[in-house]
Amino acid sequence: MKHFFNRRETIVTEALDGLLLTSSAGRLARLDSFPDIKVILRADWDKSKVAIISGGGAGHEPSHAGFVGKGMLTAAVSGEIFASPSVDAVLTAIRAVTGPKGALLIVKNYTGDRLNFGLAAEKARAEGFDVEMVIVADDIAIPGINQPRGVAGTLFVHKIAGYHAEAGAGLKTVAAQAAAAARDIVSLGMSLSTCSVPGQAHEDRLGANEGELGLGIHGEPGVERIALQPVVDLVATMTERLAARLDGAHDQALLINNLGAVPPLEMGVIANAVLSSPVTRRVRLIVGPAPMMTALNMNGFSLSLIRLDAAREAALKAAVGPHAWPPVAERHDIAIVPAPDKISGRDEVASASNDSRSRRLLTAVCEHLISLESELNRLDGRVGDGDTGSTMATGARSVLSRIDTLPLKDAGATMASIGEILSTSMGGSSGVLLSIFFTAASKAMAEKADIAAALLAGLDRMTFYGGAGIGDRTMVDALAPALAALASGDVAAAAKAAATGAQSTKAMLKARAGRASYVGEKDLEGVPDPGAVAAAGVFEVVAALA
Repeated sequence: MKHFFNRRETIVTEALDGLLLTSSAGRLARLDSFPDIKVILRADWDKSKVAIISGGGAGHEPSHAGFVGKGMLTAAVSGEIFASPSVDAVLTAIRAVTGPKGALLIVKNYTGDRLNFGLAAEKARAEGFDVEMVIVADDIAIPGINQPRGVAGTLFVHKIAGYHAEAGAGLKTVAAQAAAAARDIVSLGMSLSTCSVPGQAHEDRLGANEGELGLGIHGEPGVERIALQPVVDLVATMTERLAARLDGAHDQALLINNLGAVPPLEMGVIANAVLSSPVTRRVRLIVGPAPMMTALNMNGFSLSLIRLDAAREAALKAAVGPHAWPPVAERHDIAIVPAPDKISGRDEVASASNDSRSRRLLTAVCEHLISLESELNRLDGRVGDGDTGSTMATGARSVLSRIDTLPLKDAGATMASIGEILSTSMGGSSGVLLSIFFTAASKAMAEKADIAAALLAGLDRMTFYGGAGIGDRTMVDALAPALAALASGDVAAAAKAAATGAQSTKAMLKARAGRASYVGEKDLEGVPDPGAVAAAGVFEVVAALA
């Protein structure tokens, strides 16, 4: 897989410097032991309170350095990608930030982290530092395992420990609160792909229709492979297993973590599924969805739950310095506000009426556009953003679903209704342009009952607002010549003109409108404009039924 980096040997240090350069001045700093020892710490730290130190291998960004700041971590120690930092690095961090009130190390339960942080703690104690360590083992993926992994639930511990330390609590109290929190966290992750480490050959062990449940945050295999299913079913499996590990009827806080590569749109779908599942009847606080403990570019997510009490709720809701910690939301229903009524004085929608010829024509056109969905998307994927087919099909399905409500005996009123349907359901530029087209055509029909002239009037308004003309490589290249031919009463000639216009766009190496205007000549060559292809398809159907 492709990655943005210079050299594998410098990717971690360059990324940390990028974090420092983009953080507010005076908020973060690094030790001058960089790059051999990579420690990011609070620039405003005065050692007057308990220091909270965490860290681990890189590749989990924004963890861990992204959570350094007031109210969370005092310092983060970074290793190379997925590699624990050395004992010397951890010990250096302890020496740098620990004052009279001591330091708490928060460690994820991996052997390398336990050993390196543990030995560093012992050496620091020998030097006279007061150091405690809490190990987080929140992963429930493997039943009965003696040493569960530490995963995204660790962030709850960072937040709770940081809150008590910031409030001035002593080390014993901070450590006790952190340890108790760690015992009350359960986490489970799933992914549709393995992660890819920059500079290393990548091999995805999953099939096209497989996902992994219970995988770790370093790309290690999941506990089981599962068939690709709707999100609601995947979430149901995860939440059922999480619910089985919850004790009592206590309220919970939920953390929805993006493992690195899930688009925000899909994370929204995941969040909706999670918050519609039975287990979340017990959820009172929500953190995310957001990338917080990632696994490079893993296309997956994890869910973490922690039992709430008054102190933890206050800790999780408290404001902090690090921007990587998202604001905590309280569980709530979706607010619904009534849409305003139509402005009085506007024309009412004509009553439904049936006309067999109009119904047959409209049905055939819509069904043809739906059948072209994949092909139009394929063409648009080469010259645009790949959604023309879906956009056209969505509009066609909307018209079909409401065909019984259309005033089919009145062509002008039908065009007005179609314009209204497309304006609310189709979306994208095409939806707006076609809504303008049919709305303007309807107005022209009200003035003169001439369908061909009305459609030309619609085209005139569409090109006025859209800005495209013949030769600009859009649907206009098919529509304009077809409607001109239709004005003479020859439907077959109109269909031929539309087809010729659509084919002509193959040779147009410069688009002057639409998404294709951002595409280079080599990518446009030989590919017809998908909007023009759709328009030609419509006239083909009209001619066949004429």
